[in-house]
Amino acid sequence: MKINFRGLFFTILYFFSIISYGKEVDTIRLLIFSKTNGYRHTSIKEGKKALLKIAYENNYLIDTTENSSYFTSNILRKYSTIIFLNTTMDILDGEEQKGFKHFINNGGGFIGIHAAADTEYDWPWYGKLVGAYFKNHPPGTSTATITTIDNSHVSTNHLPKVWEKKDEWYNYKDINPNINILCNLEERSYKGGENGESHPIVWYHNYDGGRSFYTGFGHTKESFYNDKFLKLLLGAIQYTSNKINP
Repeated sequence: MKINFRGLFFTILYFFSIISYGKEVDTIRLLIFSKTNGYRHTSIKEGKKALLKIAYENNYLIDTTENSSYFTSNILRKYSTIIFLNTTMDILDGEEQKGFKHFINNGGGFIGIHAAADTEYDWPWYGKLVGAYFKNHPPGTSTATITTIDNSHVSTNHLPKVWEKKDEWYNYKDINPNINILCNLEERSYKGGENGESHPIVWYHNYDGGRSFYTGFGHTKESFYNDKFLKLLLGAIQYTSNKINP
């Protein structure tokens, strides 16, 4: 008999969430959301594995879904942070958008990975939450130079001032001027950049009652085996879950 461990885990998690409703919960609870209605990244599988490993090593509770019907106030308030893992295009209907917005308004955390910026173009609130929308990208992947602008943040305090990474490099539009840039992509180090000298690739900000973090890294499968990136994601979880200040 085949057992649906993921469904069983969510049921158990939801049961204990009901018990703890109305009480302050210290345990970090994460929801990985990877629904796509456009391009689907083959790295989603590796991303899930990496985030599950981070959760296991740090005693976090975690669930993963592509079912947008989970986006109700009653379900989402059981979580500390929701991670949009390479989501694409229109993935939430009007009621689900209300549930997600309510979650953020009430202090919830958000982490957007790579194609989270290629999502919900017709919902300006979401674009401001992420901090920018995807504009385009040069063909393929390439190695580029990254400058760490702020290494005092919990997500970047392990990074060198200048380093290199291979990935697919997004150009962005509608960049929210209120984001706090952590890492800058140096366009002189690769071909196809369109944002100029200031090309944010990792950032965070407080937004509409919650905490938001975005990274443009994560197109490639190899990204999710990269220690620098995994430590960055751990810090993002700690920050957005309101456990550690920037």
